[in-house]
Amino acid sequence: MPAPGTTPLLVATMVIGLIVLIQGFGHAEGRIDFEALKAEVSERFDPQRAEVVGELESLLGGLAALDPRERAERVNAFFNRRIRYVEDNQLWGEQDYWASPVETIGRGAGDCEDFAIAKYLVLREAGIDNSQLRLIYVRARFGGGSRAHMVLGYYPTPDAEPLILDSLVRLVAPAGQRPDLTPIFSFNSEGLWVGGQSRPADRATDRLSRWREVLDRAQAEGFRLPPSPANSAPLTRQPE
Repeated sequence: MPAPGTTPLLVATMVIGLIVLIQGFGHAEGRIDFEALKAEVSERFDPQRAEVVGELESLLGGLAALDPRERAERVNAFFNRRIRYVEDNQLWGEQDYWASPVETIGRGAGDCEDFAIAKYLVLREAGIDNSQLRLIYVRARFGGGSRAHMVLGYYPTPDAEPLILDSLVRLVAPAGQRPDLTPIFSFNSEGLWVGGQSRPADRATDRLSRWREVLDRAQAEGFRLPPSPANSAPLTRQPE
């Protein structure tokens, strides 16, 4: 059910956006082209940053023997260690820019969306199904106030409480242990789930537009979203 206050026009626009996402990315072939990534990072940024792509390739090579939670923890630690947190206006001169993993690795920095996007794409490559991953737009409490923030959620099962991968917190913890985060909406390459609050959902179509754009760039740069197994069902549980 749409969140209270969501207009029919907004719902229709969301559905159209989701159809585009499904058609554009639901059947893409998997595998990261690491040579293309290294070349892209070297040419556009700094050849030394291509070494980070090599580290990422080595990381992925060692994940197959691990269980999914360990994979999520390793990928979370990799990006939190190798990428600095820098706001968009300082890094890109824009208020809200969603960077591709190549751009994030090339700059060696990014904000919360950039961390979440990179972790999502790498975990897809690591064999985590799309139905188990969502980027979650939240309100995060800092000190006496709150601010918009984005994290990645890993859902071990469709009805499970998600584990939160956060650019600002080293520990991967269940959502129930993060009372500082209030979910607003979440999404992946196949759908969007709206939480109980309606005001931030007014920007959902803008967010989906940015999401489509960054997935386009990521694919052009060497990322390929692997298809979800035919027997996997999309998650329907909304953030609480």
